[in-house]
Amino acid sequence: MIVTVGHTKGGVGKTTVALNIAIARALNGRDVWLIDGDRQGTAQTAISIRADRNPGISCATYPDGHVLRSQLQQQVQKFDDVVIDAGGRDSTALRAALTLSDVLVVPFQPRSFDVWSLSQIASLIDEARAVREGLRVYAVLNCADPGEASTDNIEAAEAVKDFPQIDMLLQPLRRRKAYANAAGQGLSVLELKPADRKACDELITLVECIFNTNSTLKGV
Repeated sequence: MIVTVGHTKGGVGKTTVALNIAIARALNGRDVWLIDGDRQGTAQTAISIRADRNPGISCATYPDGHVLRSQLQQQVQKFDDVVIDAGGRDSTALRAALTLSDVLVVPFQPRSFDVWSLSQIASLIDEARAVREGLRVYAVLNCADPGEASTDNIEAAEAVKDFPQIDMLLQPLRRRKAYANAAGQGLSVLELKPADRKACDELITLVECIFNTNSTLKGV
């Protein structure tokens, strides 16, 4: 499966989400290729920091849409899953990824600027679906406020209903220090010691929703 984690807005946590998804799938025995489609190369840096840790994650940086498209088409059959971290803007890499992906995951935070920018990615989704039938699109609330009754969380989730192109996943990723601590070491929260069980559980649920699986994966 090809999954793009993308948005036209920066600062929503795309790289952290992409890294956690890719490693979670690898921990579940999948052969995963992480593509960094952002010129900043943050995902590639995280994998480099990961070094020799198991499971290993193949990673390549293709910020140019033409190169991303050609390399993905040539090599996709070598992997079980491909996770693309697309840069936070309307880029050629993001557009190429959308026309090749099975799933687009759109992280956004419960803040006004993030919600307002959903209209931009919705327009790109319409364009991509004109050439890519079956593209599934899920919004995930990232860095969500603690607590089930957060007004900002509820209002942000409700705002997604204005965009029929996008389905809202019920499982948020909440604002937890574990995500930053893990990403800084090139790790998923599933690998962090000591484990943050709440972070692990919400990531596992999110991955199951995206891939339509009933994973038995646990934090390791």
